[in-house]
Amino acid sequence: MTDNDRFALRASVEEFLFREAALLDDWRLEEWVDLFADDARYVVPSTDLPEGDPTRDLVFINDDIVRLRARAARLNSRYSHRENPRSRTRRFVSNVRVEETDDGQLSVSANVLVYRFRSGEGAPYVGTIDYILRRDGGDLRIAYRRAVLDLEDLSRHGAVSIIF
Repeated sequence: MTDNDRFALRASVEEFLFREAALLDDWRLEEWVDLFADDARYVVPSTDLPEGDPTRDLVFINDDIVRLRARAARLNSRYSHRENPRSRTRRFVSNVRVEETDDGQLSVSANVLVYRFRSGEGAPYVGTIDYILRRDGGDLRIAYRRAVLDLEDLSRHGAVSIIF
């Protein structure tokens, strides 16, 4: 792969991550879920065990595509008391790193800062998101997304309902 190819790949991945952040900030959750592959997993480990494995450890989120669609529908419904009215958020994505894997997928890691504003208060969520992205024609799809919070606890923040 030439330097130009690497630059173009990174630019397309960054554009994908920026689009994902905008969808989440605009609360367009159904469109966000459409970024995922049908066999995707989405994991958010607990703050006390950031390296936690969802097959043996308690995690905040361990969703397949069915649960992810249900989560988006619930958060957009009036039954989501935690997010009614919904939080306002602003996401910042940085330090994007992209590597192509042997099977042609993309291993991506990015630092993320999410500011959440609700009920007159603001709280920052800081962490790293690791992805496995697949090419799907001219598009990218999320096959795996793991959001690891750097926070020691959520006492000040209250919840991860904003979908870190």
